[in-house]
Amino acid sequence: MRVLLIYPLFPKSYWSFDAVLELIDRKALLPPLGLVTVAAILPQEWEFKLVDRNIRDIEDSEWDWADLVILSGMIVQKEDLLAQVRAAKDRGKPVAVGGPYATSLYPEVQAAGADYLVLDEGELTLPMFVEALDRGETSGIFRATEKPDVSQTPIARFDLLEFDAYDSMSVQFSRGCPFQCEFCDIIVLYGRKPRTKTPQQFIAELDRLYELGWRRPIFLVDDNFIGNKRNVKLLLRELKPWLRDRGYPFDFSTEASIDLANDPELMELMVEANFTSIFIGIETPDTDSLKTTKKFQNTRDPLAEAVQTIVAYGMRVKAGFIIGFDGEKTGAGDRIVEFVEKTAIPMPMLSMLQVLPDTGLMHRLKKEGRLLDWESGMMQTTLMNFIPTRPLEDIAREYLEAFWQLYEPVPYLDRVYRHFMMMGERRNQSTSDEIVDWKGIRALAIVLWRQGVKRETRWTFWRYLFDILRYKPSLFVLYMSTCAVTEHFLEYRELVRQGITSQLEMYLAKKAQLQPEETPEAIAV
Repeated sequence: MRVLLIYPLFPKSYWSFDAVLELIDRKALLPPLGLVTVAAILPQEWEFKLVDRNIRDIEDSEWDWADLVILSGMIVQKEDLLAQVRAAKDRGKPVAVGGPYATSLYPEVQAAGADYLVLDEGELTLPMFVEALDRGETSGIFRATEKPDVSQTPIARFDLLEFDAYDSMSVQFSRGCPFQCEFCDIIVLYGRKPRTKTPQQFIAELDRLYELGWRRPIFLVDDNFIGNKRNVKLLLRELKPWLRDRGYPFDFSTEASIDLANDPELMELMVEANFTSIFIGIETPDTDSLKTTKKFQNTRDPLAEAVQTIVAYGMRVKAGFIIGFDGEKTGAGDRIVEFVEKTAIPMPMLSMLQVLPDTGLMHRLKKEGRLLDWESGMMQTTLMNFIPTRPLEDIAREYLEAFWQLYEPVPYLDRVYRHFMMMGERRNQSTSDEIVDWKGIRALAIVLWRQGVKRETRWTFWRYLFDILRYKPSLFVLYMSTCAVTEHFLEYRELVRQGITSQLEMYLAKKAQLQPEETPEAIAV
């Protein structure tokens, strides 16, 4: 069997970092870990080719070569995923689709022409799919009634990736999260009991990447890396000597819950294992909103102090924020900006609340008759896909104002500086810290020119840069890369403003046409 694996395009988003990738001459931030894991689970006597559409187009010869086309993607990739399903069917190819989008909204994928829907987690459903092919079945839906043991997951086929195209590598240690946030689909897709690989299994994956020549940052795609703290600590104790013996070839970043700040041993182990950045879902400084959305873990300790504790250990904190929770009071956007400034979080990801499929929030709002069209949601450039408890136009305006303020060049640079001055020094330098090739030197020169000469940040930029070199020299490369990220956000905030403003104008025009007896539900956002 000759299998063409296709990863769909991502639209421009918070995570796309287009302008930054252009600086360093990379095509995409991360590779499709799901598809290279699928390739490892399928029969190894099959042949595989992988095309990441974020890197390049599919060649006619690759379409002709394929006996079977397999796609996977997230909800934000749906437009191109569905387009590639249709393209494959136009060429007479059988198509199988899996991943988070297909699992959550498989009727949409089926309507586009997919023959096989390989849903849930592939360790269980891919073998069902292969058996169906062996029986000569030409279609089918394959679902699991339990969660797989990820300690049996094979090493991903990293050899299928075009390494030079990516800024960072993707790996995974665990799936699932123990918490119960109402808006989150991770606990729907992967459950509330975190399942982990073994330390030996995870390190074998790093061995494979090392053998293939990877020497850049690694992102652990776990939605909550510390969901099973006992097993994480076992891994980190094994990881430290592995890294030391190889001269620290990688540094790591991941996502974690705020309770990391309550575990000094865990933070120490992470820093010693070259973890440099953590993404944390703060969501909002409003305690009532956190309770409404069942994010109780963020209400137990002061959030600002927790962020500062993690930073002081030596890890940069990135954070997610959401506006539009039920019962939210006016001024939520201002309170988020105040919190970000207080904690000096450089890269806040601010979004309006979106309803994801099959979440607790979806079921509650459906029962209350407040859901709108799915097509309206899932992006920072789109309005909310449900009727909120306060006027949508107020939420949208607060969102736009806050998003704009957060990425003003001077305040952004000021937060980056304060954040890094609070950070503990790097314990171990890695090859990721070196700016030795032409791409790194070119990127550095462009940032120095744009922020140190061309923009209003010029005087502040140089003063801060010399302070970092003097007081925090081990953080210089991470500091400069964080400064560079503003190049992306200056462009992206324009897209956010254009998208939200145009949709808001349409919304208000339709609202003005409503008859007195009609309700906001009559507006198709």
